Amino acid sequence: MRDDDGVRFLQWCLPRLRLRWPGFRKVRKQVYKRIERRLKELRLADVSEYRAYLDGHDQEWSALDGLCRIPISRFYRDRALIEFLEREGLPELAREACARGEDRIRCWSAGCASGEEPYTLAILWQVQLAPRFPGVSLEILATDVDHVGLERARKGCYSPSSLKDLPKALIDRAFTRLEGGLCVKAEYREGVGLLEQDLRVTMPVGPFHLILCRNVVFTYFDEALQGEVLEKMLARLGQGGMLVIGGGETLPSAVARIEPWSRKLGVYRRSGQPSSAGGAHP
Repeated sequence: MRDDDGVRFLQWCLPRLRLRWPGFRKVRKQVYKRIERRLKELRLADVSEYRAYLDGHDQEWSALDGLCRIPISRFYRDRALIEFLEREGLPELAREACARGEDRIRCWSAGCASGEEPYTLAILWQVQLAPRFPGVSLEILATDVDHVGLERARKGCYSPSSLKDLPKALIDRAFTRLEGGLCVKAEYREGVGLLEQDLRVTMPVGPFHLILCRNVVFTYFDEALQGEVLEKMLARLGQGGMLVIGGGETLPSAVARIEPWSRKLGVYRRSGQPSSAGGAHP
């Protein structure tokens, strides 16, 4: 597929999917390859024919939506953020939980791909932080729209390249080496729940003390949809709770009830009183 043809096609179709073109500039060639495979399946010559096909087959938009998902993830992604969570973010949430007489921190990993992010948190908590806060547990709910990625997460087995940023001491502690890969040990998968959900449609019940939504909503969704999703997330974030977005992302303008903790790292805190909705409804 010629790049100019691909750009024109994406700029035409993305608004219908409530996605935005700037988020796809650097990853567009990945999307091109998927579209080319789809063209072969449908026996279509080019994206011009695909565009006509979409005009006549509304159900194909769902398939195209799946082709535009970019599940890029790995363990210990963004080291500076992980170190911040270990040094400052999670200890602060744990101390506040203890002060309230609570025995758990509830975390939601939104757009978890194949599970690398929630398992990174689980390992970090159990190895580095649980000994400091023996009365507090970390409960993690991880959601994603891609059932294939979630199935991989449920198996908990990964190629060495997925763990290239994870410190060797944590690999040795938390993984079992099998032929061709490494699998998260059962004790580090406990407390991690996996759920198939589309953020544009539904979300889990809150409140949460920590929500991680990195490199999904505020990269690929259009601005109006970003605002809608953020409002629903904030309704599920408890008072003083922490929201983490991608370091290169920005929140929609004029966001109320949230303040920067570390803008450089994409870390924010919920201010004001918890929403009465409590996240019970999508």
